[in-house]
Amino acid sequence: MVRLEEALQNETSFTGKYVLNTIIENKQIALREEVPICQDIGLAVVFIEVGQEVRLIDDDFKEAINQGVKEAYQEGHLRKSVVDDPIFERKNTKTNIPAIIYTDIVPGDKIEFIVMPKGFGSENMSTLGMLKPADGVEGIVNFIVETVRKADPNPSPPTIIGVGIGGTADMVMVTAKKRYC
Repeated sequence: MVRLEEALQNETSFTGKYVLNTIIENKQIALREEVPICQDIGLAVVFIEVGQEVRLIDDDFKEAINQGVKEAYQEGHLRKSVVDDPIFERKNTKTNIPAIIYTDIVPGDKIEFIVMPKGFGSENMSTLGMLKPADGVEGIVNFIVETVRKADPNPSPPTIIGVGIGGTADMVMVTAKKRYC
């Protein structure tokens, strides 16, 4: 919220100020009513950090996470838009599961969950670029600017840009998501 307010103070155009004010007002209503800013929150992406001293017993951990996601989408009256077999049958699961689950083993004796509802409109704007080392920082900046320019108004606001640099293609995409949730 702070960054949105900072952006509003720095914005010079009438349209930009109007849009930012609308987003901020919507956020305040969502907080007051305890509802998401937008009910179309897509797919639950769950990042879990499991302390190496934690011992999980009974029940299936992954199944428990999916049950929690299912209940959250039902009780929160959120749009259930996940489909089974997205290529051929496209049958809505009506539960928004399975969640996308990433697990990291970390030092300690605790489990931390970070849940990122990932809207499909914003996900459709995701882009991966494989740059040459010689492209340097300028190449990275140019790629990001061009990606935002191509996305235009298509992702749902507020547009948050996640950037992952280095490693494999799948790793940088996950890093870009996790860094900004």
